Amino acid sequence: MQEEFVCTMCIYKLPKTNFHSQADNKLSKVFAGRAEVNAAAAWCYYQKGNSVQDLVHELKYKGKKELGVSIGKWYGYDLKQSLSYEKVEVVVPVPLHKKKLKRRGYNQSAYFAKGLAESMKIKCLEDGLVRTIDTETQTRKSRYSRWENVKDIFSANKVEELRGKQVLLVDDIITTGATIEACVHALKAIPVASVSIASIGYTEVA
Repeated sequence: MQEEFVCTMCIYKLPKTNFHSQADNKLSKVFAGRAEVNAAAAWCYYQKGNSVQDLVHELKYKGKKELGVSIGKWYGYDLKQSLSYEKVEVVVPVPLHKKKLKRRGYNQSAYFAKGLAESMKIKCLEDGLVRTIDTETQTRKSRYSRWENVKDIFSANKVEELRGKQVLLVDDIITTGATIEACVHALKAIPVASVSIASIGYTEVA
């Protein structure tokens, strides 16, 4: 990762999950019985006030788009070493609704996806999925409310480019997994061959 964004020592001290080397990890268990997922991993643990929250805030709200690319490149190197991710063919980010995209100016998850794709030497399909409804923020919603908020709001946009492919679906932060679950169902409806998941951060829900 470029020193201008995060110093090497800071990277070393980040709370890494190492989920990419654990097939039966905490994040993969989130989707058990909910969505058919080949593998699930997150780069770091995300908690209020920790260094990962600071990084994501810079990426998401401060216009540091290249930070997302750099994180993707860094984590892509780890994923390439994992047997669970060696066959993925295309990276697809969780999309923003066009209204939110216009307000923010960019999709932070798409820049993370670009970095992953570059590092893993696979294709990035930034508009592989579309968000058809502009929903409320998920931040203070319960697990069930989050699912109700997103269950029918995603659809495949590049069906012929995704059909039969092994997809890496990515987002910035995963909490309950409701958004990812909805996206997995949209991809499986194409159908794709498999869906694996990667995120920058994972927040454990009590």
